[in-house]
Amino acid sequence: MIGLLARLFIRNRTEYTDQSVRKKYGTLTGFVGILLNVLLFAGKFAAGTLSGAISVTADAFNNLSDAGSSIISMAGFYAADKRPDSDHPFGHGRMEYISGLIVSVLIILMGFELGKSSVEKIIRPAGVNESTLTIAVLVAAILVKLYMFAYNRLYGKRIKSASMKATAIDSVSDAAATSVVLVSVLVYRFAGINIDGFAGAAVSCFIIFAGIKAIKETTDPLLGRAPDGEYIARIREIVLSYEEITGVHDILVHDYGPGRCMVTLHGEVSEEGDIKELHDAIDRCERELREKLGCYATIHMDPTAVNNEALNRLRQEIQSKIAAYDSNIKIHDFRLVGLDGEEQVIEFDAVIPMRYKKGDEEVKENLERIVSGLPGGYRSMIDIDRE
Repeated sequence: MIGLLARLFIRNRTEYTDQSVRKKYGTLTGFVGILLNVLLFAGKFAAGTLSGAISVTADAFNNLSDAGSSIISMAGFYAADKRPDSDHPFGHGRMEYISGLIVSVLIILMGFELGKSSVEKIIRPAGVNESTLTIAVLVAAILVKLYMFAYNRLYGKRIKSASMKATAIDSVSDAAATSVVLVSVLVYRFAGINIDGFAGAAVSCFIIFAGIKAIKETTDPLLGRAPDGEYIARIREIVLSYEEITGVHDILVHDYGPGRCMVTLHGEVSEEGDIKELHDAIDRCERELREKLGCYATIHMDPTAVNNEALNRLRQEIQSKIAAYDSNIKIHDFRLVGLDGEEQVIEFDAVIPMRYKKGDEEVKENLERIVSGLPGGYRSMIDIDRE
């Protein structure tokens, strides 16, 4: 259904990084979510009222809160689409993350409220009037929620929406919760055992767990989550496709909301190259990154001695010795400082993993010993970077 509506109402519907297209997808999925959740609330509330099952009624109000969450998500898309201003020069894209966080908090609050009602039903159990209508409504609700999970997950990935991903998590949790309610109704119908209050408590646990998971999904980008490895690999692929750029390192990605990424990196170029030609290549590379990845890129040129055979052999020797010491360590910005007759100083940056067990100073001392052990009496100046 979402695909059909997208073909009807969204122009350039496959341009998922385009802000106007993202906004339309957010509006479309939000509207469909509101409609489906309101229908589910009405069906479950009627079934719960007729049967007297607290778990069914609790599940109904869970769907009503989901409708409210969809409204908040839609508001987040509209706020995120607001143009940059003097106070927010990078735009308002993080409002989408904030709306997802609000949705997550509401999910948890609803879970606690439903938990309280369920505990009361456990303490003071009441009979349940199970019916074919109740069972049919619950089965239909599970199928609808699985469909909502599927389209929110699919389009949430395509447009990189934290709030839609949170909604997808909520939807699959709702399907699981409704399945528990359905089991409780079937147990009472065929075995005469009333587990309605316990089923309601299980539903509330599902909801709370889903809310906590959704909070992590939405707060990570606000706190500065590490960029996706595939995204970094794509940046490297594009940059290194330019023959003027021989290496890339120090890639930094700043996330100001979907489609509002700032990327800085160092590109290694030949020190013998024509500065105008190199500058032109860098400009073209920055434009390609913006067009293909939807980011604003700034590339710093690092001149390297590409054609210095003696220096290249020295670098390869040091790289092989460092790899033998620890293959996790990579080096870049390799330079040899000092004129003939002066002390030769080897300078380079060493990159180690973020969760590397050894401390920076220990690694530095070991690398300095590797350099000092080379024939030629070299001294070293090494900077340690975390990946």
